[in-house]
Amino acid sequence: MDDEGNCHFNGAFRNSEALDLALNKLRVGSYSNLVEKEKETILGIYEEIFDHQSFTGRSGTFYGYEGLGSIYWHMVSKLLLATQECYFKAIDEGAELSIVGQLKDHYYEIKAGIGLYKSPDIYGAFPTDAYSHTPANAGVKQPGLTGQVKEDFISRIMELGLLIQDGAIIFNTSLLNREEILTDNAEFEYYSLVGDHQKISLGQNQLAFTYCQVPIIYTTSKDNKILITFENGNIETIDGHNIGKEYSDQLFKRSGTILRVDVYLRDIKTNK
Repeated sequence: MDDEGNCHFNGAFRNSEALDLALNKLRVGSYSNLVEKEKETILGIYEEIFDHQSFTGRSGTFYGYEGLGSIYWHMVSKLLLATQECYFKAIDEGAELSIVGQLKDHYYEIKAGIGLYKSPDIYGAFPTDAYSHTPANAGVKQPGLTGQVKEDFISRIMELGLLIQDGAIIFNTSLLNREEILTDNAEFEYYSLVGDHQKISLGQNQLAFTYCQVPIIYTTSKDNKILITFENGNIETIDGHNIGKEYSDQLFKRSGTILRVDVYLRDIKTNK
């Protein structure tokens, strides 16, 4: 029973044997008659709900990192991505601002629960490493790069404001976390398409990341425009926040023709 008086299933009962053992411990005392009378009914309800005999996972039984009471990190990342998709869908369909705001709040609430935001002591390992599961009674198990990385990458890129529509990159920063915008000067380091270590000096009200190994730099400005710097030194200015299919395709193919993309945003809509 939780603090509000609601009853939840006991996560310690990982299978019917664990439940059976707990019931047998009640044979001595005031519950002894009830155990004799209802034990088989309780076990039957348990199996009807969880249907362990039909489990088709990696084994015929739950491992420690797959059982009840475990945190399944990949599923949390899937939920994060699904919430993000609902957020942008709400914007596209003209939903009420209160609904859009609630979806944004839910998004960051879910994100706060992912391993990246937990200490090694709580997480059970290095939080920046990808693990599938964390049992309640131990540190993370089944280490390695799992499918979680895919969802985290997709949600992170869209969270930064880079979306793809009809084959063209557009920038929509409405989900961007305001705390990521620089308040002081900093140096952005990255590796170019040819593997060279590069540095870009950034100032206040800027943010930088790479996409297909090409740096994308956000800057607050009086205008909404994009400056594309090419390998040959030419710079093209585009009004708005859509770089078009041709230049998007060059980025997707990592052609090396585009060295940098500067996005000037008149009003960076950010998370509170």
